[in-house]
Amino acid sequence: MTDTPARLLKLLSLLQTPRDWPGSELAQRLGVTPRTVRRDVERLRDLGYPVQATKGAAGGYRLAAGAAMPPLVLDDEEAVAIAVGLRAGAGHAVEGVEEAAVRALAKLEQVLPARLRHRVSVLQAATVPLPGGDSATVDPHTLTTMAAAATGHERLRFAYRTGDGTRTQRLVEPHRLVSTGRRWYLVAYDIDRDDWRTFRVDRVSDPFATGARFTPRELPAADAAAYVSRSLTRLQPRYRVVATVRAPAEFVAARVPRALTTPRPLDEHTCRLDFETADSMEWVAIRLALLDAEFTVQEPPELVEHLRELGGRITRATGAGPAGRP
Repeated sequence: MTDTPARLLKLLSLLQTPRDWPGSELAQRLGVTPRTVRRDVERLRDLGYPVQATKGAAGGYRLAAGAAMPPLVLDDEEAVAIAVGLRAGAGHAVEGVEEAAVRALAKLEQVLPARLRHRVSVLQAATVPLPGGDSATVDPHTLTTMAAAATGHERLRFAYRTGDGTRTQRLVEPHRLVSTGRRWYLVAYDIDRDDWRTFRVDRVSDPFATGARFTPRELPAADAAAYVSRSLTRLQPRYRVVATVRAPAEFVAARVPRALTTPRPLDEHTCRLDFETADSMEWVAIRLALLDAEFTVQEPPELVEHLRELGGRITRATGAGPAGRP
């Protein structure tokens, strides 16, 4: 192989496989002499790649972990595997995937040859997910289009379906994508409404970048995640919960999230919980039941009624009658 850049890329690809490569095997793979391999290894080191060499009969070359992430050189099968994995994770909104995976997918699909892009699409189309819970499936292409537009500060146009089914056309300046684990949201400045908006990505269709650049505006929140959290909370009804717990305040504090409330001691053996929440009655009832202590709910009446129904259901599940006897 006489083309030095191509040979260096192939050498880098071989060294990224986690094993020791004898110089003779590398020379055979590259079709050059061991001396040329040594020179190419020095060229990679000059470029910042930490290539280690070990002496002896079992020695060879290995690419070590460096201070920075080097460009990866992938063969066709590796590129397809990574693209399919990223698309599957992003499309099903798996918790922990988040925007970094979408950006990586956007970069990878941008440079994939047409033949590999077709293979990825075919594999994705032939895969049927089994959704769980109330998670919403999104199109990976929609995510990558949004991620690229946000990164490139390019205005985005798309069709949007609101919660009541109304369809509208939106022109926005995309800021960030936010994953909650079950759903994806786009935080963007809506041009026509002259205000910031949060869009559920599973309700977006036909997104495309317009090519018009924009100067990023200042988000009215600490970050995109905080803005989405505030938007979702604003849409949910809130109610006040007041309950007396027959247990010391420090005992209850260890069993209640600090962000929710701090128990207020009434005496040595009793404390009060007083907080606002947008969570469901079911969640609050279970949270109180897990305190491992007797409690009485003063507010709201809807929670009192729910606990009464839940208690009766649990009692009936044990086979007991109204008086608590089988």
